[in-house]
Amino acid sequence: MNARSLGRLRPLIILVSVLAVVSAVSYGRPFWLDNSILIAIFALMALSVGLAYGQAGILSMATAAFASIGAFGTGILTTRFGLSPYLGLAFAVLAPMALAYPIARAVVRLSPLPLSIATLLISSILEIAVREGGDFTGGYIGLSGIPRLAIAANAQSMHFLAWGCVLVALWIYLNLMDSNLGRAVRTARHDPLRAAADGVSVSHILAGVFAISAAMAGVAGWLYAHHLTYVGPDSLTTHVSIQTLLMAVIGGAQTFLGPIVGAAVLLLITLFLPAAETQGMFFGAALVLTLVLAPQGLLGFRWLRSRRNADGR
Repeated sequence: MNARSLGRLRPLIILVSVLAVVSAVSYGRPFWLDNSILIAIFALMALSVGLAYGQAGILSMATAAFASIGAFGTGILTTRFGLSPYLGLAFAVLAPMALAYPIARAVVRLSPLPLSIATLLISSILEIAVREGGDFTGGYIGLSGIPRLAIAANAQSMHFLAWGCVLVALWIYLNLMDSNLGRAVRTARHDPLRAAADGVSVSHILAGVFAISAAMAGVAGWLYAHHLTYVGPDSLTTHVSIQTLLMAVIGGAQTFLGPIVGAAVLLLITLFLPAAETQGMFFGAALVLTLVLAPQGLLGFRWLRSRRNADGR
């Protein structure tokens, strides 16, 4: 492996090293294993935000909606039709992509605020559809009895599966952004006129990245459903989309590991906060402090400081 390949995979190597330690410490401890699985699920959704917002500049409020499609899709297929959860995984990947791509093609040219409002509207429509779906979606009660995965029948194996999905998503993310496609995405985000002059279909390439990010969120929803064995109308709401956006921003949306770090830090801290109102205040305060002290996120703080020193400021 040459130096360039090693440098590209450095975030993956760091994450594997950290997970080795975490897996050893949490081994045989149900409380920490359960929280590790939840962190992995939210880390997948935060990575989805990092790819869509941090790299492509698409500010989406529909991350949890795409996760909900994956969760309810596999829940319906397994409980209503008795199909394999792995067919549910295929649905959790393909259905969010199929929905996200045409939506992004239609709204990607909008400025950030109208774009986020458009995705918020999509999220609201999906939430209404779930609640009004009757017996098919479980309605206001939700779907229970979703089977556990045969390859992850206990918390220990689910821990490895969930973080394995995060590693795969991060590997795809790294290779995508290091490719010609990734370079085209960065150009399309920062200088769409130049990208168009270079022959890049700006709306197509940004919509493609958004579709990939939606697939990551769909996998998170699939894991969520089979880990908790239940999914309801209040499980993956717009509030969760806002949470994952905050996780990505606080960790560093434009860095590869930032969304994962943000998910881990915020979820671990909320374990010690007593009430939902307190958690909301904490998330808001954390966002304000991050924007003031480290605008590039926790992992972008050192880079920002080094740049200022280099500029003599």
